[in-house]
Amino acid sequence: MKRRAFLATGLATGLALAPPAAHAQGASAQGASAQGASAQGAPGQGALLQGGAPAWPERAVTILEGYPPGGVTDLASRAVAERMTRELGVPVVVENRPGGATSVAATAAARARPDGYTLVMGTTTLAINQTLQPGLTPRDPARELDPIGMVFRTPFILHVHPSIPARDVAELIAYAKANPGRLLFASPGTGAVSHLCLELFKARTGIDVVHVPYRGGAPAALDLRQGRVHAMFQVPQEAGATLRDGATRGLAVTAAAPLPDHPGLPPIGRTLPGFEVFFWQGLFGPAGLPGAVVERAAAALGAATRDPDIRARLAEQGVELVHGDAAMLRQALAADTERWGGLIREANIRLE
Repeated sequence: MKRRAFLATGLATGLALAPPAAHAQGASAQGASAQGASAQGAPGQGALLQGGAPAWPERAVTILEGYPPGGVTDLASRAVAERMTRELGVPVVVENRPGGATSVAATAAARARPDGYTLVMGTTTLAINQTLQPGLTPRDPARELDPIGMVFRTPFILHVHPSIPARDVAELIAYAKANPGRLLFASPGTGAVSHLCLELFKARTGIDVVHVPYRGGAPAALDLRQGRVHAMFQVPQEAGATLRDGATRGLAVTAAAPLPDHPGLPPIGRTLPGFEVFFWQGLFGPAGLPGAVVERAAAALGAATRDPDIRARLAEQGVELVHGDAAMLRQALAADTERWGGLIREANIRLE
């Protein structure tokens, strides 16, 4: 795919929502690893995994994607699947199953046979749903899904309409305190990571602002551009256009360092120490995946996340591919489950 065509489809429409317990495989993973290393012959040539099971993979692998086509999560999934196809020697196919704040795809994967042929791209919403929508499945992703590896993470940009005089985070906080209840903060919807980022910002600063939830990022961004709302935390690939044409003014990023495409925006942590927020996506499988399958899938995923071309293409979308193992993904899920779950309860956030 040509770079221009790739970028033209890269609107981050998928972000508008709202470690596994050690399985028995953990103790035997090292042994399975050694056995799996000798079982990675070409598909269909009779190689075996530990216990006499056929070598993985011998046929196409499906990765379920919880968002519609065209968003940044979908783009990343397809770029990764293309490279994993080359590494594994069988088709790796992305199947979009949006719905239920990504629970439709995650549930299908959790209920699939743990043979490695049905995987899922899970996101931060797995952590959020447990508290915000506890009736959704999987109810306990840490037990019902096995992590394979991290795919990407992306921070948020805090930007405001030019009618707001603030030029940095400190000035925005001061303006909000001088005008309680007047600043309107947009989000793609209640429970979206950007909404929770706002709630964390409010909790850290004590400001009184109004949350205005929309049904998706596009209408929220349009109203911010036109001044109907005043501010928003937005992922770089969505905020970039309004920042470039001056329709909004960037104040800060929620990463620990400035972004390459927005070097003039300081980390919000310089004003509020420790304030970092990311939306992440990682590859999971059903609980109980054989250790050798996890190992080989992780190796193929790692080849994709280290690929210079894929990294460059997605970096232009504001997406930082992360070469992270199952432990990193397990830790991200656990940390965000605790962090966002606590915030949702403390702020009494409810879906309308």
